[in-house]
Amino acid sequence: MSGGETRSPEAELSLLDATMIGMGAMIGAGIFVLTGLAAEIAGPAAIIVFTLNGVVTAFTGLSYAELASSIPKSGGGYAFVREIFDDLSSFIMGWMLWFAYMIAGALYALGFAPNFLELLHVYGVVRPPGEVGALALPVVDAAVPVGFLLAFAAVFGLVALNAVSTAASGSAETVFTIIKVSILLVFVAFGLASPMFSGAEFQPLFPEGGGAAAVLPAMGLTFIAFEGYDLITTVTEEVKNPRENIPKAIFVSLAVTVVVYLAVVAVAIGTLGASGLAEAGEAGIAAAATSFMPTGLPIIQNGGALVVFGAVFSTLTALNAVVIASSRVAFSMGREGQLLPSFGQIHHRYGTPFVAILASAVVMLGSVALPTQSAGNMSSLFFLLSFVIVNVAAIRLRRERPNMNRPYEMPFYPAPPLIGIALNLVLTGVLVEYLLRTDPLALGLSAGWILLGGAAYLTLNRLRAEPDSGPAVAETEITPETEED
Repeated sequence: MSGGETRSPEAELSLLDATMIGMGAMIGAGIFVLTGLAAEIAGPAAIIVFTLNGVVTAFTGLSYAELASSIPKSGGGYAFVREIFDDLSSFIMGWMLWFAYMIAGALYALGFAPNFLELLHVYGVVRPPGEVGALALPVVDAAVPVGFLLAFAAVFGLVALNAVSTAASGSAETVFTIIKVSILLVFVAFGLASPMFSGAEFQPLFPEGGGAAAVLPAMGLTFIAFEGYDLITTVTEEVKNPRENIPKAIFVSLAVTVVVYLAVVAVAIGTLGASGLAEAGEAGIAAAATSFMPTGLPIIQNGGALVVFGAVFSTLTALNAVVIASSRVAFSMGREGQLLPSFGQIHHRYGTPFVAILASAVVMLGSVALPTQSAGNMSSLFFLLSFVIVNVAAIRLRRERPNMNRPYEMPFYPAPPLIGIALNLVLTGVLVEYLLRTDPLALGLSAGWILLGGAAYLTLNRLRAEPDSGPAVAETEITPETEED
C-alpha cells in the first residue's frame, strides 16, 4: 500500500485509556434501551438479570485476561484463536468478530442521531419530538431530513479521528466515558435521595405467570449490554505494558460497569416501578429521571435532558470503541495474511492501521441498511459464539503450551472457562430459540455472512497461492519463551 508499511503499532494508550475503551462500549446505549426490556420480561427481577449477566461475563473475562497476558497481540479474540486453532477456524472467528463490531457500530450511529436531535429539541433548535426527523433550519423553507446524515457524520468524524491518531481517539474515549458515567452517577444520586425511592416496592420480585423462569430469556436478550470488555484486547499492542495492564483494564471495566448498571436499574425500578419502566420502553430511564429530578437545573434544565445528554455521549463512546475494535481485528487479519495485505499495514505518517480503519468504516456505513432489530440480534449471536470459542482457546492453550509465559493466570482453572462455555452456550440456545420464533431473518443473515466468509477465505487462499502474489506474510506466533518487552 502506498503510504503504509508492515510494522507493529506504537503503544500510546495508558491503563486508563484501555479501561475506558471497555467501559465506553459496555456502558453504551444498552443502559438506556435495555432496562425497559428487562423490566418488561422479568419485572423487578431485572436487577437479578443484570447481576447474573455480569457473573456470566466475568467467567469469560478471566479467559480474556489470561490469553491477553499470554498473547500480547492486537486483534482480541481473533488473535487468541489464530494462535491455537487452524487457519479456517481462525479466519471464521475473525470474520464473525469483524462484522459483529461493524454491525454494532452501525446501530450506535443510528442511535446517536435521534438522541442528538432530541438534545437539540430540548434547546429549541429542532422541531418537537413528533417531527424530530427534520431540522428546522432558518435558511431553508423545507425541513431537511437529517437522521441518516447525522449517523454518517458521527461515523466519519470518529473514523477520521482514529485514522490520524490512536492517542487522540483514546483520549476522546476517556473524556466522553467519564462524562457519561458522571451523568449516570448524578441520576443515581438524585434517585436514591428521592422520596419515591424510599417507598419503593420490589415485590413481587418475579412477574406473574412467568416466575423465576422469566430471568433466563431476559438474560439472553440483554446480555449484549455487557459486551465490550473484549474490545480492550483488540488494541493490546497499542497499550503500554499490555501483559499487566490489559487484565487490569478488563477487571476494572467489568466491575465498574456492573456497579453502574445495578445502581441505574435499581433506581429506575425503585422510582418508576417495573411496570412503569416497561411501559416507557426505550425512554424508561428518561421517564424515571423526569419523575424525580428537579427542573431548572443549570444548562441541563431537567432530568430528561440530563439523560438525553448521557445517551448522546453513550452512543458516541460506544461507536468510537467499535471503530477502534473493528479496525484492529481487520488489521490483525491482514497482518496474518487472512485479509488483503494492505489491511495489515501501518500508515507511515499517522502510525495507525489506516486502510483497516477505512475499510471497516465502509462496511459499517453499509450495515445501516440492515433491519435494525435483526442486525442487533446478529451481533449478539456472533458475540456469544465468539465467547464460547475464546474459552475453548484458553483451555487448549493451557494443555498444549503449559510452560508458556503467563503473567496472569486465572484462579481455579479449569472451572472458569468450562463454566463460561456452558453459560454462553445456554444463552446462545435461548437466543437462537427466540430468533427462530421472532426473527428468522437474523439467523438467515448470520448464515449468509458465514457463507460469504467461506467464499472470501477460498478466494484469498487462491490469490496467495499464485506465484506473483508476493512474499508470504511473516509468522508472528508467540512462543512459550517470549517475554515481555
